[in-house]
Amino acid sequence: MRIRIQNLIIGKKDAHRPAAELKKSLLSGYYSILGILVCFVYWVIDLFGGISETTVVYLVAIGLHFTSFLLNRKGKRELSNYILLPSSNLAVYLFASSESSQTATFIFFPVTCLGAFALFGHQERGKAIAFSILSLLLFYAAYFVDFSFLPQRIYDISIIRFTMLINFSAALVASLLLVYLLIDINHLQELEILEKNNLLIKTNAELDRFVYSTSHDLRAPLASILGLLNIARAEVDLKTAKHYMNLMEDRVRSLDVFIKDITDYSRNNRLEIRKDTINLKELADEVWENLRYAPEANTIDLQLDFPEHTIMENDRCRLKVILSNLISNAIRYHDLSKNNRFIRLAARANGHAFYLEVEDNGQGIDPQYKVKIFEMFFRAHEKSKGSGLGLYIVRETAAKLQGTVDVESQPGVGSVFTIRLPYLGLKQA
Repeated sequence: MRIRIQNLIIGKKDAHRPAAELKKSLLSGYYSILGILVCFVYWVIDLFGGISETTVVYLVAIGLHFTSFLLNRKGKRELSNYILLPSSNLAVYLFASSESSQTATFIFFPVTCLGAFALFGHQERGKAIAFSILSLLLFYAAYFVDFSFLPQRIYDISIIRFTMLINFSAALVASLLLVYLLIDINHLQELEILEKNNLLIKTNAELDRFVYSTSHDLRAPLASILGLLNIARAEVDLKTAKHYMNLMEDRVRSLDVFIKDITDYSRNNRLEIRKDTINLKELADEVWENLRYAPEANTIDLQLDFPEHTIMENDRCRLKVILSNLISNAIRYHDLSKNNRFIRLAARANGHAFYLEVEDNGQGIDPQYKVKIFEMFFRAHEKSKGSGLGLYIVRETAAKLQGTVDVESQPGVGSVFTIRLPYLGLKQA
C-alpha cells in the first residue's frame, strides 16, 4: 500500500532518487492533496450553506494545487513549490478574511510557514524565509484589516464548530507530516554518514593493502624481465635465447593482466551506474574474442545456455568486467587431464532477480579457500597465475550493481559462479 501511494505521488520512474529528495517530493505531493481536500470540504460547506459566490475561488484553488501535484509528479519539485506555497497562503488568507475567527482558519498560517522551511530545506532557506514573511503579512492583513475579496460568510454555531474541527484536523495532519519529514530526513542523513564512515574505513584499509601489494606485484615481473634480459644477452644458443624470450613474454602478459585488473577496480569505484540495452550473446562473444588467444583457450568449448537473442537491461561495462574475470579464471585454471573441457554461460530471470551463471569443469576450488577467494590479492598458493584481484573485482562490481556472487565448487570436478543482480529487464529480441 505504501509503495502504491508513493508511486501515485511521485511516479515509479523517480523512485531511484536520493532518499531525502524523495521525502521532500512526497511531502509536496501530500500538501497538494491536503490543499485540494480542504478546499473541496469548504466548497461543500458553502454550498450547503447556500453560498455559491465562492465557487470560482475554490475551483481556482483546487486547480492550482492539482497543477502543483502534477508538476511534482513530473520531477519539477521546485516549480511545484512555487505554485503550492503562494496558492496555499492566498487560499488561507481568502478564507480567514471572509469568516469569523472562531472557525480557526488562522491556524493554517503557522503550518504554511513551517511548510516553507520543510519543502525548501537549509540550502534554500532564503526562499523559505521569503514565503514565511508572506504568510505573516497575510495573517496580519486577514486579522487586522477589515477587508475581504470574498463575501462575508455568516455561519451558525454548529457550522462554526464543524469548520473549526476540519481546520484543526487538517492543520494537525499537515504539522505531523512536517515533523515526520524532518525527523525522517535527519535519520536518513545519519544513516548516510554512518554508511560513508564505514565505507571510508573499508577504503582506507584496502588502500593500504592495495599500495603494498601493487608495488610488489608490479615490480616482481619487471625485475624478472630484467634478469632474463641479462641472461639472454649472454646466451649464444638461439633455442635457449628463444626460451628466455617466451619467459619474458609470459611476465609481460602477467603484468598486462595486473594493470587491467587495477583499471577495472578503479573504474568500478569511480564511474556511475548506467542502464544499457545488452544483447547477451554479443557480449559473451566479445568477451570470448578477447580471451580466445590465452594459453590453451582454443582447447576449451564455450557453451551459451540461453536463447540467442536474449536482450537485457544493465550496466554493460560492469557486466563485461564480471564475465571477463570469471571466464578468464575458468581458462586459467582448466583441467588438462580432461578431454571435453568447457565453460558454460547460462542466464535466467524470475521477475525479481537476474541470474548469470559461469560453469566450468576445471580444477575446482579447495573448500578451505572458498571463503577467501573473493578477498583482495588472495592467492591459494605462490604459483597461482592470477593477480589476486579478479574475483575481488567480481564481488565489488556485483555489489556496485546491488547484486551478489556465490560459488559452488568441488576439487577435480569444477566450479559454478552465480551472479545475482536486480531484475531490470530480460527479453527476447
